[in-house]
Amino acid sequence: MSVEGFAASLQSTSLSEALKDASWVVPTMQSVHIIMVGVVFVSILMISLRMLGWMRSDEPLLRVWKRFSPFLWVGVLLMAVTGTVLTIAEPVREFMTLSFRLKLVLLVICIGSAAAFGRIARSAATGAGAQPLPAGTRATVLITLLLWVAIIFLGRAIAYDDSVWGDWSPVESLGGAAT
Repeated sequence: MSVEGFAASLQSTSLSEALKDASWVVPTMQSVHIIMVGVVFVSILMISLRMLGWMRSDEPLLRVWKRFSPFLWVGVLLMAVTGTVLTIAEPVREFMTLSFRLKLVLLVICIGSAAAFGRIARSAATGAGAQPLPAGTRATVLITLLLWVAIIFLGRAIAYDDSVWGDWSPVESLGGAAT
């Protein structure tokens, strides 16, 4: 089954119809989703800035990780729940955009990076950070931050996919039907 066929099939389910018909569901889920994006981004930003030695360098990395990682993981969980509800409510709008597809790929990469940051924090549990992390790790931290920013922009671009991506957008091939 094609992505377009799957999205159309999901959209015709009673669950999708019920979510769309409840006028409060989509705006509420979008609001919670956006707030959680902010919580996750600020959490990963604080951890990343500590890993780079640009902030809180007087504190052990593990302490900073333990302070912000609960917000990170709860935020990721709530983003997954609200994102799933939004996708079920409007599957064609979501699945038929390049922005949504790229966002999901980057999310997998960034969540994996966050888990790796936790392993790094636990292994660097000795000292208050007198020794900087290796250059490769620091580059990975910077790239991860940039990917989180890209995720934020891609999330917003879903509504404008055909305008953002032009001929690359699957929406464009449908004549802009998904927006």
